[in-house]
Amino acid sequence: MGDKKDDPPIKRYRREEKSSESEEDLDNYEPYVPVKERKKQQLMKLGRLGQVAAEAAAEPKSSSDNDPDDETSQEEWGRRYNVSLLDQHSELKRLAEARALSAAERQAREEQHILESVAQSKALMGVAELAKGIQYEDPIKTSWKPPRCILDLPEERHERVRRQLRILVEGEDVPPPIKTFQHMKFPKGILRGLEAKGIKKPTPIQVQGIPAVLSGRDMIGIAFTGSGKTLVFTLPIIMMCLEQEIKMPFIKNEGPYGLIICPSRELAKQTHDIIQHFVKQLKMCGNPEIRSCLAIGGVAVSECMEVVQRGVHIMVATPGRLMDMLDKKMVRLNVCRYLCMDEADRMIDMGFEEDVRTIFSYFAGQRQTLLFSATMPRKIQNFARSALVKPVTVNVGRAGAASLNVRQELEPVKAEARTVHLLQCLQKTPPPVLVFAERKQDVDAIHEYLLLKGVEAVAIHGGKDQEERSRAVEAFRRGEKDVLVATDVASKGLDFANIQHVINYDMPEDIENYVHRIGRTGRAGGEGVATTLLGRAADDSVLRDLAHLLREAQQKVPSFLLDMIGEPDVPVPDGQGCSYCGGLGHRITECPKLEAVQNKQASNIGRRDYLANTAADY
Repeated sequence: MGDKKDDPPIKRYRREEKSSESEEDLDNYEPYVPVKERKKQQLMKLGRLGQVAAEAAAEPKSSSDNDPDDETSQEEWGRRYNVSLLDQHSELKRLAEARALSAAERQAREEQHILESVAQSKALMGVAELAKGIQYEDPIKTSWKPPRCILDLPEERHERVRRQLRILVEGEDVPPPIKTFQHMKFPKGILRGLEAKGIKKPTPIQVQGIPAVLSGRDMIGIAFTGSGKTLVFTLPIIMMCLEQEIKMPFIKNEGPYGLIICPSRELAKQTHDIIQHFVKQLKMCGNPEIRSCLAIGGVAVSECMEVVQRGVHIMVATPGRLMDMLDKKMVRLNVCRYLCMDEADRMIDMGFEEDVRTIFSYFAGQRQTLLFSATMPRKIQNFARSALVKPVTVNVGRAGAASLNVRQELEPVKAEARTVHLLQCLQKTPPPVLVFAERKQDVDAIHEYLLLKGVEAVAIHGGKDQEERSRAVEAFRRGEKDVLVATDVASKGLDFANIQHVINYDMPEDIENYVHRIGRTGRAGGEGVATTLLGRAADDSVLRDLAHLLREAQQKVPSFLLDMIGEPDVPVPDGQGCSYCGGLGHRITECPKLEAVQNKQASNIGRRDYLANTAADY
């Protein structure tokens, strides 16, 4: 019917294409180096051939060099060039040590990189200071000077005092330590107040800390729980406010001159009560009245505003209530020159960073800034220094170390038997006794069980209103109740007299909270017992930190704890643990706290509550 359609042309592949590929291969050809030659080159690189290197390089290659079957061993080559087996062994040992050192350096470099990646990029300063690039070069000047008898002493004597009291200091021109309150130039009212509290001589943190604060220096204070950190910042603030009142009395709505921020309401109230004690003693000795107010949630604002309207010298506050009052312009910080953050590691940590920066934004000028805590990891210290001017760091013992006055006892108990076992633990010592639990539900359950068993107990946690919490704390403090059951809200800084026993119903989520919990006993030089009920639910990383903490405190590590962490023994800590949380049992590469923070940040990306609602974001 029709012509056949032409068939499609047959594809052809030329053999010349392969030949061109082979030419390219020839261009990239690398000559084969026999094993003998490769070993020779390797030995030369390692410096084993020494003086025969030139001779070996000039030696003509034999035909056997190209024979792959003719392999000369490394030892034979060493013998040929007069390298003994002993020298070879020494060289290999040296290289192994070098490799180990480089591995340690690599680990340190990796940890530093992780720490820098999680560190806050913005300095801990107010928005206006960041925007204008304001940098204060010198600390605030004060009229206080150490007595002449202290200034005339040589620096070697000051260093000897610090060594005797185990005080570590960092900073420029650190003021000298002073070992008596009289030489600190406190007036008669302050000395009477100290005598009324039974305080005769300063503790190590007070010996170095109070002169530094009175000199106007910014300071980071780190000392174990119960070491007297509160007096280090309360006494100087009273002295400075007294000086200002004598020079120019405060008028209505003026102040505060000094601001103290605490993470919990109970700690704020305790600090305010201490200030009130010394202020009353000063007034009884004929000094002008120093007015202080307490600004915390759960208490009517009107009580605080009555003092503010008369002119307030000192304000003790929690971050939430303070920011609310600042936002509503109920109080101003235009004359405030003294800022202290107690338990500062909690303040500057992830949850409070923006709140603290917002508060800083309300200051009108330079202020003296003090940070205090028993647990302050290096990461927090480095970040906090961005807010300080030539700071002095006073450290009495490692940050995060447990008090040596507390005997730590661990008892393995199943979860279902803990509440019953608690009654047996209460019989170890006479009351009062503190019982800590991680969850609010557990606190309520323990409280109800103890009441049913006829134990005089009270309970506090974040779910109770402030009035109920205050009544419980005061009843326990007065001795009307024998047991206080609480969450970690009562573990930060609260000071109860005559506490001989602390019971941990469960292991806290991080070792910092454990240190704060057991620090409620063994205070002011006394001794105490801390009993922890351990179950299988405890985190492995926290248990490792606990084992190292026991070794650091020179206490025995129970065999069941070693079995739980899977180690035959725990070495004596070298002080180099996790640079993020301060735990001694792990490094930052395996820090559960850092991992939890990173997971939280990742889950919050894209959500509205990821952005803070404070003024620091605008």
